[in-house]
Amino acid sequence: MNSPLRKVAISVLVLFTLLILNANYIQVVRSSELRANPSNTRILAEEYDRERGAIVVAGNPVAQSVATDDTLTYLRQYPNAEVYSTVTGYYSLVYGNSGIERAENDILSGSDDRLAFRRIADLFTGRDPSGGNVELTLDPAAQQAAFDALGGVDGAVVALDPRTGAVLAMVSSPGYDPNQLSSHDPAAIRAYSDQLSTMDPDPRTNATISERHSPGSVFKLITSAAALQDGYTPDTVVPAPQQYVLPGTSRPLNNYNGESCAASGEQPLIDALTISCNTAFAELGVDLGEDRIRATAEAFGIDQGQFDMPLTVAESTVGDIDGDAQLAVASIGQQNVQITPLQGAMIAAAIANDGTLMTPYLVDQLQAPDLSVVDQTEPTEMGQPVSAEVAGQLQQMMVSVVENGSGRRAQIDGYTVGGKTGTAQTTAEDDDNQWFVGYAGPDGDPQIAVAVFIQGGQGTGGDLSAPVAQQVMSAYLAARGGN
Repeated sequence: MNSPLRKVAISVLVLFTLLILNANYIQVVRSSELRANPSNTRILAEEYDRERGAIVVAGNPVAQSVATDDTLTYLRQYPNAEVYSTVTGYYSLVYGNSGIERAENDILSGSDDRLAFRRIADLFTGRDPSGGNVELTLDPAAQQAAFDALGGVDGAVVALDPRTGAVLAMVSSPGYDPNQLSSHDPAAIRAYSDQLSTMDPDPRTNATISERHSPGSVFKLITSAAALQDGYTPDTVVPAPQQYVLPGTSRPLNNYNGESCAASGEQPLIDALTISCNTAFAELGVDLGEDRIRATAEAFGIDQGQFDMPLTVAESTVGDIDGDAQLAVASIGQQNVQITPLQGAMIAAAIANDGTLMTPYLVDQLQAPDLSVVDQTEPTEMGQPVSAEVAGQLQQMMVSVVENGSGRRAQIDGYTVGGKTGTAQTTAEDDDNQWFVGYAGPDGDPQIAVAVFIQGGQGTGGDLSAPVAQQVMSAYLAARGGN
């Protein structure tokens, strides 16, 4: 063989070798990644030939597949679509999947390793393959009440069982119709997607876990917890001036609407929380110091990184604090403090659960197509932010907020309700953001913890968010008969 032919032969051999290596790399190394990619519509099209499992709430499907006469064998449908859209997400021929449809895709599609024996049995019996079911922790009464109470305004509601961490309600408003993203008409799917994209915020964004906002006075629960752990009691008298000049500056910090917290310029800690005195908590935060404020926030889950439940939850953060002036403002939930609504519910839940923070979870169990359970979630502790004694003191203070202070509109006849309102400043051009976090249940037995966030509402957290929380907690307790 002459030299030119030899070079050509070697080049061809190298190219074939690279082709084989690339094919093996794609099929072996990247196969799982490519299969899970929501843009891989070929895989989605193959999955339409098998019946996808249902997403279930209290025994009823909130996402299910039905047989069609189309080229694609099954169509994904969402009963009560907008109410559950925050959680279910969509299963789209064009845009892939999102929400639980994506997080639990392996079970729903039937490709999960735990269903391997079922797939083998299907081959031998000739039975049509199908996916498994995902049973959620959501409570129908609480979920519907959250959706109705928000009424389409920009906001979010999260409710937890403080004793287990189970998510009882998760609503990001406004909602959308996943049926229109999951049809078999690509043109209609794209048109609806374009419509949603023009909205601000985009309804497909799960604001309960992916959006962070300044919590305003809700963060005073963290500052209170830090103080109580440092030896303060609810009756400890703290400075509460009408105006507090931020350390190292000439800039004054005022109370809401320039009001006075106490004629004497000081008041018990419980009273300062009850009326949400800015100056008291700003000065208190500086006295306690940044390290204690940060450590307490971290104990409640802030600045602990993102986590999956199984939806991915964005990290809440205290942010950078440069000096005592910024620490004062951070201690009342402003500056760079940013939390998700879920984090707000976690704070209330830990306090309600005598200081134990349970890990939030949204999936109760996974089922094979024959409804046998292949996985059951067991509640787990995330941490112990405060002692039972301190939690009891915080409960006393939060009950005072609802009975005597800014959270009165969260009261529920016959039940003990504790809470904290928050009104967080945004910019001079925008309305403030409104918060309420709290819990409710029979005396001594809190059964639901909730966080309500309303973006840009005109009013205060007590005016706007507390009534929403009241409706969600009332609906849940009424449906359970208070048990």
